[in-house]
Amino acid sequence: MSRSVSSRAPQIGRLDALSLGAILVTLVFWASAFAGIRAGLEAFTPGHLTLYRFLVAGAALIVYAVVARIPVPPARDLGQIFVLSLAGITLYHLLLNIGELSVPAGTASLIVAAGPVITALLATRFAGERLNTLGWLGTGISLGGVALIVLGRGESVEFTRGALLILAAAFFTSLYFVFQRPLLRRMNPLHFTVWSLLLGTLPLLAFLPGFGAQLAAAPLPAHLAVIYLGLFPSVVGYLTWTFALSRVGASTTTSFLYVSPVLAILIGWLWLGEVPGAVSLVGGLIAVAGVILVNTRGRPAP
Repeated sequence: MSRSVSSRAPQIGRLDALSLGAILVTLVFWASAFAGIRAGLEAFTPGHLTLYRFLVAGAALIVYAVVARIPVPPARDLGQIFVLSLAGITLYHLLLNIGELSVPAGTASLIVAAGPVITALLATRFAGERLNTLGWLGTGISLGGVALIVLGRGESVEFTRGALLILAAAFFTSLYFVFQRPLLRRMNPLHFTVWSLLLGTLPLLAFLPGFGAQLAAAPLPAHLAVIYLGLFPSVVGYLTWTFALSRVGASTTTSFLYVSPVLAILIGWLWLGEVPGAVSLVGGLIAVAGVILVNTRGRPAP
């Protein structure tokens, strides 16, 4: 089954409508996660918040795995999935949550926006993917657009301890995106996601001490926020993202992450009543323009 999935995948870097739809679903849920994280951190420590989020995700995925009869991967693949998940699931979410205790959300978005650049560099070096001059120009344009979004929200980038932790999180998630692709060539991407999220949850069990007390003390809105994080940005978001990544190259897929701060502003506007400034709107348009450039003119002709 996994071989047939891989054989139907389009050429690396060639974006089709199905892959684009999966990426957009992911971006909407991941952009909405900022509000959920803020609400969750009001009642939980970063470690307990991460554990709670992925216990919810794990419970849903176990049910799905049993119903869909998802097979256990070979031991060699299972070990590789665990190492990747330790970086892209466990460490990424822990470092991001700890960093957001001291770094404003807009600044965190700019730092995480370094992820596509890191991913493009890693994919060029280790995965055989290439960007031409226009591709790198589009990447730089998108990063500049995200910077304008942050400036438009009145926030500045300061390399505090929290900012460095978020930068490290961006690096770990880039490793995860680039080095999972060889596994996706030989196994069903949905199966990979299930096992990745489950294995990435195991190290988080170290935060079980004190977890019960925080669960009992947390108000209902905090519980609802974390349950939302577990089911939608985690389960649905990672399933659709891995599906797209298995069909399109890592540097192409992650270039769309520059759109995430734009969506986060729109969600904040509609949900929280946070009206964006003119500079933020201009930055959003620039970020989207950079993504379009990367995905239309940013790759060498085959």
